[in-house]
Amino acid sequence: MVNATMVLEGGSTRGVFTSGVLDYLMEKGVYTSHVVGVSAGACNGVDYVSRQIGRTRDCMIHKEREYCYYYGFRKFIREKSLMDMDMIFDRYPNEFFPFDYDTYFTSEMECEMVTTNCETGQAEYMTERHSKERLMKVCRASCSMPLVSPIVNVDGVPYLDGGLADSIPVRRAIEIGNKKIIVVLTRNPGYRKKPTSHAVADLYRRAYRKYPELVRVTVRRNYEYNRQIRQVERLSREGKIFVFAPRIPTVSRVEKDYDALLHFYEHGYQQARRRYSELEAYLER
Repeated sequence: MVNATMVLEGGSTRGVFTSGVLDYLMEKGVYTSHVVGVSAGACNGVDYVSRQIGRTRDCMIHKEREYCYYYGFRKFIREKSLMDMDMIFDRYPNEFFPFDYDTYFTSEMECEMVTTNCETGQAEYMTERHSKERLMKVCRASCSMPLVSPIVNVDGVPYLDGGLADSIPVRRAIEIGNKKIIVVLTRNPGYRKKPTSHAVADLYRRAYRKYPELVRVTVRRNYEYNRQIRQVERLSREGKIFVFAPRIPTVSRVEKDYDALLHFYEHGYQQARRRYSELEAYLER
């Protein structure tokens, strides 16, 4: 195990790129002492710690209707969720694609899942070392996108997608103290997030009027994201961090096409394979 921190960006189904990168690294036996995952990055992170090569890929890329986790429009209205979160965080780990809780809980790796506290608007870096139910609830909270997913209560506190408050937690990785940091992005190099439109901002204000700090951080998310990506670019140029990022057009965050998702996964896998010697050199110097 390498004394390094793995930072995993979210992006819903764009996370299949991350799955490809991590699957190759797991095949090579590369495991870091710390992992910080956001949203889909949290799902990738827990599967990395449980050492389950291919599990995130299989959860996200399949043709069988019985595994489909997308609701149609009518169900979206009724369930107030774009995705069947019970399917993803209950039936998947406990029935369809069994999660190796034993390996996860006994691992020496530290895994943090980033959530956004709806009351404070602040990022929280949550862990769970004992309870299966709480582990999946925290992961669910990290992945619950605003407007299209219900708020998740963990220990009596309301949470949503960690990417709202900390999309690329490099600052957190620096605080952890490891000299080596690997970052896996799911956006192309040079990407910048556009300002939130007035219409969408109004939706946030109406939907979350009980949580003004959540609204504030959500509406201003583009400013913080773009600041973070500039930091990532600077640290990468200085050789202080190692960054994987897709070099082909990304899939949408709600991509359903099997071939498109598989292609994006394979791109992540092949990029990790091609750049493996670079990564080794970075970790060894």
